[in-house]
Amino acid sequence: MKKDSKAKRYERIYEQVKGLVEATPYPISRMATINALLHHKFNYYYWTGFYELVDGNLVVSAYQGPVACLKLKKDTGVCWAGINTEETVIVENVHEFPGHIACSSASNSEIVVPVKNAKGETVAVLDVDSKEYGSFDEIDKAGLEKLVSLIYC
Repeated sequence: MKKDSKAKRYERIYEQVKGLVEATPYPISRMATINALLHHKFNYYYWTGFYELVDGNLVVSAYQGPVACLKLKKDTGVCWAGINTEETVIVENVHEFPGHIACSSASNSEIVVPVKNAKGETVAVLDVDSKEYGSFDEIDKAGLEKLVSLIYC
C-alpha cells in the first residue's frame, strides 16, 4: 500500500470512529469498534486487539482474529514493552524481539500502541500483528496513536 493512501485510509477511519464512539463512553465498546474497522480495512492486519491492565496483569480485551493469549507474562514481550515505556513499539521481525510472546506462530511483525485514560495513565495497549515482516511504519504509528486517543476522550 502506498504511504499517502495508507495515511488517507487512517484519516477516514479516524473520522468514522470519531462519529461512532459518540454513542457510548464505554471504553470496551470503543475498543471493539476500532478493532473491527482496522481489522477489516487493512489486509496486512492478522490480529488486532487490546490488552488491558487489570490488577497489575495484562489481559486480553476486545479483539479480532484468531484466539489470543488471555494473559501476558509480566514485563515480557512487545505489549509489556509498550506498557513499560509508555511509547509505541514497532517490531519488524517479532522472532528477533527479546522475550517475544508467540500467541500465534503466524505473526511476523507487530505494533503496540499505549492507551491512556483521561488522567494520562497508561491503562491498555492496542496490539496489531501481521503475517508479513516489516508491515508497520511511522504512518501506522501516527494513525493508530490518533485512533486510540478516542477511547477515553
